Amino acid sequence: MSVCGAARCRLIQTRGAVRRALQQNRTACGHTNGAAESIREKLQAFPGGSIDLQKQQESGVAVLTVNNPARMNAFSGGMMLELEQRVHELETWTEGKAVIVQGAAGTFCSGSDLNAVRAIANPHDGMKMCEFMQNTLTRLLRLPLISMALVEGRALGGGAELTTACDFRLMASDGVIQFVHKHMGLVPGWGGAARLVRIVGSQNALKLLSGAKKVDPDFGKQMGLVDEVLQCSSGAGETLAHAEQWLSPLIKGPAPVIQAIKKVVVSGRELPLEHALQTERHVFGTVWGGPANLQALALKPKHK
Repeated sequence: MSVCGAARCRLIQTRGAVRRALQQNRTACGHTNGAAESIREKLQAFPGGSIDLQKQQESGVAVLTVNNPARMNAFSGGMMLELEQRVHELETWTEGKAVIVQGAAGTFCSGSDLNAVRAIANPHDGMKMCEFMQNTLTRLLRLPLISMALVEGRALGGGAELTTACDFRLMASDGVIQFVHKHMGLVPGWGGAARLVRIVGSQNALKLLSGAKKVDPDFGKQMGLVDEVLQCSSGAGETLAHAEQWLSPLIKGPAPVIQAIKKVVVSGRELPLEHALQTERHVFGTVWGGPANLQALALKPKHK
């Protein structure tokens, strides 16, 4: 067979493989969507609390607040659904640069509301809830915005998992992160274990999960789970301002450039090298010759 013939044959085979993969993906998505609708109906039966979102158009910083202080900001079923909606809003926020995730009333989040957990305790529904939250938190981590978990008070169980779905974690001086799943006879189910391994390494992750260790600010910073310790206590009313100040140098510049930077970092972290390079080229093309690029070139002196 000639070289051209062999190349043509490989191209046909590749196209066929792509078509089959797309068909399988559509079939899988159809099953997933049906399962997602089923678990949504069950989660709706457990209202309470809210997920509040405030977008600061001028700074490009959004604040996402887990708001259920009567239950230490535990996620009710309704709050799980609302989190998905808020993440969707952030995915389409073209003027955004960053999002800060915090808890209301000086504490971060204590995981799932036990009333909802007990009601969907059978393995099938538990796995569907787990899949739903994994998808939502993965979308949060992949947002084209720089994300930060602002930990005041306690981040327990699913709340600890929520911190790992952010790019950075800042803690108040008295904050605590604790993966308490072992005490409930469980392992993390919202993707927290997989993300934790990527953040602190497998040995440290094993210590935190098997020992259900309390991570205070100093210990967290030592192992790389915590990026900065704020010199203020939980509920003092100063933490958000300090967090925004810490974030400020990272988001200086136009929103399209900040979002482009986040996209190439996500692709580099999650994709094989060849695909990550392809994504980087594509994202580069979206900012090359753009307003920010042209303005920067105009301000730079020409080489002699």
